[in-house]
Amino acid sequence: MVALFRRLALILALVAPLSARAEQQDIAAAARGVVRVVLVATNGSDAYFVGHGSGFAVAPDKILTNAHVVELTRQEKNLVIGVIPSEGSKTFGGRIIAYSPGNDLALIQLEEGSLPVSTFYGGAVSDGQHVTAIGYPGTVDRAQGLGLKQMVEPLGTVKTSGNVSSGRASQNFDTVLHTAPLAAGNSGGPLVDDCGRVLGVNSFGSVSDGNDAEFGFAVSWREVASFLRQAGVSSLHTVLPCRSMAEADAAEAALTQREEARSEQSERARADAREAAMNKARDTAERDVISARENAMAGAAVLLALAVLGLGGGGLFYSQGKERRATCWLAGGGLLLFGAIGLFFLKPSFSSIDERVKLPEDKSVTANNAYAWAGDNLCKVDLDRSRLTVSEPNDIGFNWADGGCVDGHTQYVSSGTGWQRAGIPDDRNFVTVSRFDPATGILRVQRWLPDLDTMARARALVKNGPIKGCGSDPALLAKIASLQTDLGALLSAQPNERIVYHCQKGRLAPADTRQ
Repeated sequence: MVALFRRLALILALVAPLSARAEQQDIAAAARGVVRVVLVATNGSDAYFVGHGSGFAVAPDKILTNAHVVELTRQEKNLVIGVIPSEGSKTFGGRIIAYSPGNDLALIQLEEGSLPVSTFYGGAVSDGQHVTAIGYPGTVDRAQGLGLKQMVEPLGTVKTSGNVSSGRASQNFDTVLHTAPLAAGNSGGPLVDDCGRVLGVNSFGSVSDGNDAEFGFAVSWREVASFLRQAGVSSLHTVLPCRSMAEADAAEAALTQREEARSEQSERARADAREAAMNKARDTAERDVISARENAMAGAAVLLALAVLGLGGGGLFYSQGKERRATCWLAGGGLLLFGAIGLFFLKPSFSSIDERVKLPEDKSVTANNAYAWAGDNLCKVDLDRSRLTVSEPNDIGFNWADGGCVDGHTQYVSSGTGWQRAGIPDDRNFVTVSRFDPATGILRVQRWLPDLDTMARARALVKNGPIKGCGSDPALLAKIASLQTDLGALLSAQPNERIVYHCQKGRLAPADTRQ
């Protein structure tokens, strides 16, 4: 029994870190768009630190924060706003372009640069669900003895976790009540779920004398959505519930098992139907052959009888000295005799039955046992097999050509039973690996959201621009395969997203948006 408990403990010790890493991978990706918002006073030559809060990118060049974080800049004209990312070496200046003290929200426009954009979760927040607050609490800065110089340089964020306590909101505006610890400096930072989607903007916390539990209030998505809409900002958001990759894997395994069982049943049904059709076709062929043989033998018998009659008549006429008439009757009788013999020997044999068995042609597959997906396809998201964290479940268009050419300009390379391609979008901070299986019509798109350094190294691999063009040129295929190998060495084993599509013949509607 002791050995069993030790074994279970070892299994739990190995499994628990895997699930924790899976969650932290998404939290870390969300933190890359979080910034420190610094207020600095200047008198022309010197700069003085006034205060700071947190914020996060809702567009590449726009930062969302609390109104109270930047309130002094509206009163003191000598204050400037500094935006300090969590990664890299660059810092940016900013200015307020939208301000709403009624729900404690403000929007900052960057003077230059761009940052990874956060995705909001627009669905219902569950009571008790796990959440993480990301930001720059001043208590941590003071405990580390950070000076002004360190506080205006890129520095990693601080993450604290808790749970949602729904049912209570602030009286002035809609908020999410939670237990993730907050401190001065967290204001304006995001409250995220385990998939890294923003649930709200941390605004204030309850005051405790050290004996009471502390609670935080985050401005809800409903307030944020209205604020951003009025500011003319189109945000990224999703309503898909958060699920771990392990849950997605388990769901896919269960679905695959059920589909394989249905496929086996369907295959057995097709085999039974084919066997029944074969038996029916053979029975029909046998009947046709037997009928043809009987008809041939009956015809031969009739011809033989007529031949005997002709030959007998010829003999009779010959005995009477009517040689001319006898010759005609004998010739006719001989022809009928040869006809009877030919008809008898040329009757269908039983061995011809197999040749007569005909089954309807199966046109569902092509000659190479792969579905004919060449041309325009409409690919629909299979949510049961997918794990989406920052993307919306949009259908996409997919034009496939034999030889691995997609959309007429992107070449995939053969990999096992499918075709694969890695890519780095010019305007998004993620790496994508797409795989298409022509035998099933399934397209899998996996996305990684790496840190700034990894992303820079990935972009360096395509510094001369993306690999364009289609064809079977060995140099082109080798270049694409080499890029995939090099990217694989940079990326973690588990992606942040996996989107599974089922493709079928058709075209994407003009109003739809491609991924």
